[in-house]
Amino acid sequence: MPACAFLSIANTEGWFIDDDLVHPFLKDLGWSVQNIPWNQETDWDKFDLVVIRSPWDYQNHLVDFLRVLDRINRSKAILLNPIELVHWNINKSYLFELQAKGVELVPTIKPSILQLSDIRNAFEKFQTDELIVKPQIGANADDTFRLSKTREADWGSVLPFFQNKVGMLQPFIQNVVDEGEFSLMFFQGELSHTILKTVKVGDFRVQEEHGGGVIPIAVPEPALLAAAEKALAALPRQPFYARVDLVRTPQNTFALMELELIEPCLYFRFDPDSPRVFANLLDEFWKKSQVLNPI
Repeated sequence: MPACAFLSIANTEGWFIDDDLVHPFLKDLGWSVQNIPWNQETDWDKFDLVVIRSPWDYQNHLVDFLRVLDRINRSKAILLNPIELVHWNINKSYLFELQAKGVELVPTIKPSILQLSDIRNAFEKFQTDELIVKPQIGANADDTFRLSKTREADWGSVLPFFQNKVGMLQPFIQNVVDEGEFSLMFFQGELSHTILKTVKVGDFRVQEEHGGGVIPIAVPEPALLAAAEKALAALPRQPFYARVDLVRTPQNTFALMELELIEPCLYFRFDPDSPRVFANLLDEFWKKSQVLNPI
């Protein structure tokens, strides 16, 4: 019986994790499967597949997290997504690589060390009344701030959060609040399902942990799908799973917010077929790997 581990988080309280929906379908295909906290001492040689799913505190323990992934990668287990993509995706500077290949981004400035002058210059460069400041390596909207041009006294309060991490500056996109942020889930390069993440009244963060809502989108509009596929086509290699986050611009185009390849929530509970499809593709992927690389 092949064995699969889903990398998760030790304390799941307060998180919206639905990876367990995949488990029954994998078991029906003859797999044993379990969720394992990424920082739990584990013999990874006992597994055939290790899928990074919900280790949502990794950004606070980056060196340890990457060390664990390296151990998994050196075991007999296959790591998904591949460690090369993890290293490429873990720093949001990947966005600039995609932009160089023609992918439309939310406009972004990456200062080396965040200063008040960077914030002031960003307001002028973007000609905006509000900015978003966030870390270049981060998740779950941790240390993400919304600044107003008219409240300069507040700007300095964010600087302590960026003394030991590189920040990124973006204009606040009003459509994130007015409409929401679209997420398109791709498995093996094919669209699985699409959702619209909405914000809680008075907030700007779309994550469910911050009170955001989720609306399933039965059929994404053609321009939205085309923008997501263009971003995926610009990747250095095809991931097993990917989530493409986009926002509608004032010009009615779709700009890339993030392309999540490490531990994106895949919102299985909002598409009844997606857990089964994901399980089947994992099974097919592993069987193909055994044919190509027999022991």
